[in-house]
Amino acid sequence: MTSDNTGSEDDRAVRAVLDSIYAAWADNDADAFAAPYAETATAVLPGAYLPGRKAIRDTMASLFAGELKGSSARHEVQDVRFAGADTAVVISKGAILLAGQTTPDPANRALETWVLARHGRDWRVQAFHNCPERAAVADGEA
Repeated sequence: MTSDNTGSEDDRAVRAVLDSIYAAWADNDADAFAAPYAETATAVLPGAYLPGRKAIRDTMASLFAGELKGSSARHEVQDVRFAGADTAVVISKGAILLAGQTTPDPANRALETWVLARHGRDWRVQAFHNCPERAAVADGEA
């Protein structure tokens, strides 16, 4: 599913923000990873709430030095929807590849929600949330 804005300048700009975050992950660069996040951004991950860009950066620096050292991540945008001229909601699927892996373990697959807002000419991540893909219920399944 995609929005009617697929291919628009704003759509491309929003997708480029996510691409830059995942490129920074591949480099295990916490500063570059956190740079596209707004100062007051939040991230909600299974078992963790990260309030602010500094908390997001510090958490990723710790993870890149530890359990995620040498890892990379993949993402596949499912939908980009604009809730106004300056706000985008993105739904994506993500997966972490630990060092040495060529395919992600099913336990490392996630469904993600991103909220981005325009700040001047730039788009900034305001909020990020993910949940394990395996725990999600699809299309009315229970």
